[in-house]
Amino acid sequence: MGISFEKGLGIHPSALQFRAQRSTVLASNLANVDTPGFKARDVVFAFDHTLENAVALSSPDTRHMGLSSQSAEGRMMYRIPYQQTTDDNTVELGIEQAAFARNTLDFQTSFTFLNMKFKGLDRAINGR
Repeated sequence: MGISFEKGLGIHPSALQFRAQRSTVLASNLANVDTPGFKARDVVFAFDHTLENAVALSSPDTRHMGLSSQSAEGRMMYRIPYQQTTDDNTVELGIEQAAFARNTLDFQTSFTFLNMKFKGLDRAINGR
């Protein structure tokens, strides 16, 4: 009987992939904070959205977004800004910085859990 890495590692590999994708999108938003007409986007991971609904949490990341399209890792969405600008740019620096920081912490958390899973598998394989 072989080891099923999908079962053994859980959602963490997918979460890391999603966090990397989201990091790219958020970095693009930050890079375009002064670009007229740029529309801020974000990616919402299905697991995050389900967990948020289950715990009844509310955050600016998901409350102020409209659905755009579906991707394999998550749903790509456009942000609806709190305040309109004259140049139609929807990037709000504070919101993007907070989202980027939280995404970084979430990436580190998933990485730590994945690392612990690998250490546990290593102990099991080596009989420790």
